Amino acid sequence: MKLGILLRAIGLEAALNMIVSGAPVMSEKLVGSGLFDEVVQGNLAEAALEFACKVGAKEGPHPKVRDRKIEHPNAAGFIQFARNTVTAMAKNFPEPLKCIGAVEAGVQQGFDKGLAFEHECFVALVQTPESRALRHAFFGERTASKIPDVPFDTPTRNIERVGVIGACTMGGGIAMNFINAGIPVTLLETKQDALERGLATICKNYEATVRKGKLKPEAMEQRMALITPTLSYDDLKSADLIVEAVFEEFDVKEQVFRQLDEIAKPGAILASNTSTLDVDRIAAFTKRSQDVVGMHFFSPANVMKLLEVVRGKETAKDVLVTVMKLAKKTARRRWCPACATVSSATG
Repeated sequence: MKLGILLRAIGLEAALNMIVSGAPVMSEKLVGSGLFDEVVQGNLAEAALEFACKVGAKEGPHPKVRDRKIEHPNAAGFIQFARNTVTAMAKNFPEPLKCIGAVEAGVQQGFDKGLAFEHECFVALVQTPESRALRHAFFGERTASKIPDVPFDTPTRNIERVGVIGACTMGGGIAMNFINAGIPVTLLETKQDALERGLATICKNYEATVRKGKLKPEAMEQRMALITPTLSYDDLKSADLIVEAVFEEFDVKEQVFRQLDEIAKPGAILASNTSTLDVDRIAAFTKRSQDVVGMHFFSPANVMKLLEVVRGKETAKDVLVTVMKLAKKTARRRWCPACATVSSATG
């Protein structure tokens, strides 16, 4: 949708936030705006046909969105406020400020000139190194999700509960990564004080997010309720996936995986967060090497989008597909200028 159309359909502030952030907005939130003529329930095809017949029966000329006026008590002031806000957050990213410039042109110069300026901005941005890098990342992510010798219709294993071993910075971040996606986590530590510190850190992280207005207090409570702290390996028996985040030492890994081999239920995926050790050697500590895979998270795991999935020589194909699917589900977008929103109420 052209920026000039959106401006005239839903208003300056709502349009500017959508344009700068690029975030999808539920249609229910825009009911009553000029974006929709009608919102219907039931059979969409029948409702669309009825609407088309009704509109077609009316005599023209029919109103055009481009002819609507942009009404705002202080458009210039709000645009400047938005520019100041985005400048502080966008840093070296050119696109958010270009968006504001295009919106400003659409407001001050009218629809046609604004549209022409928007086109100029688009052409210029497409040629930037940032644009090329983002396109590379876009196609790279999709290529990385395809495993040549694994059929796309390979069935996945059901992951309803995850176990995380280690409540340190990495383990706590991994736990948050799953509970943010609504997956219950059993968090295991060997000592009570270490477990309490880990839980306190997770709580502190969520409280900071609440203070920033990015998470509601009740949502924080719901997420914290998804964590089951424990000092016993027996409490991992029901986990469908267990991720260890212990010291990068083979002796430590061996102790962990030998215990997991004894208590984990059949079919549970056993994952190592190792960044340097041989996954095949770790798998050899078990009698189920087909269930072992590397899941190397990058710190902080609840923020960083990157996850390295390491395939062992005997890792089962359904394990790979399951982990790759889960990685997409739990992927958290780290902060970027596109996440910024502006509001005159806070200005």
